[in-house]
Amino acid sequence: MSEVDDAIAAARASWSRISDTGGQPAAPRRAMRTRGQGARRMKRIALAMLAVLVAAFVAGLILPTGIGIMGVFLTLVALVGVAVLFAVLPAASDRAPPPEKLKTVDIKALPAQTERWLHAQRRLLPAPAQHLVDRIGDRLGTLAPQLARVDANSESALEIRRLVGEQLPAFVDDYARVPEPLRRTDRNGRTPDAALVDGLSVIEREIAAMTERLAQGDLDSLQTRSRYLEMKYTSDGTPT
Repeated sequence: MSEVDDAIAAARASWSRISDTGGQPAAPRRAMRTRGQGARRMKRIALAMLAVLVAAFVAGLILPTGIGIMGVFLTLVALVGVAVLFAVLPAASDRAPPPEKLKTVDIKALPAQTERWLHAQRRLLPAPAQHLVDRIGDRLGTLAPQLARVDANSESALEIRRLVGEQLPAFVDDYARVPEPLRRTDRNGRTPDAALVDGLSVIEREIAAMTERLAQGDLDSLQTRSRYLEMKYTSDGTPT
């Protein structure tokens, strides 16, 4: 095997280990998502407060006597009000989309939209399922850039849409409709909590397999190009 073959084999082995253990990027990814939402919220607050100040300034220029003490007081109240309002209300980009929207959203946006929806359900799930939700989020984050080059009508895209946009939300919704006291009650040898964890494990592994299948062409192209370069520019493995 060439060095490129060894590198590809090592990469695939690393991928397999990540698939088995779930890796460790879930917590940093959640932290990045939280920081991103916080930054967007602070930006909205700053813009809203700036708009209030500009409005007060313009009113002061227009009114013959300025805005006066009462105007200053109302401006302060407005500043506090918009700060509280925008701190509490999530931005439209941070809101989880309804599950029915995931069936029709553009395939390139599907992983991010599904991850946002799934993250909103996370706190309602048992701890083992939360861990799997984090792993699925990581898988979706890896899948997203790959879908930028996939034909929305291809079989690969349709398969991804069925799993990520339909079956995953429907499966979690089925669990959510089970009354909370019954979720830990054994039924046919398995509790609903256990069924949820098993199903999410299957979904996580299948998303990982889809990602690898989409990357197969790039891996083959890299290998072919590397061998061409070796044959053209080296002799017996020594650069010419």
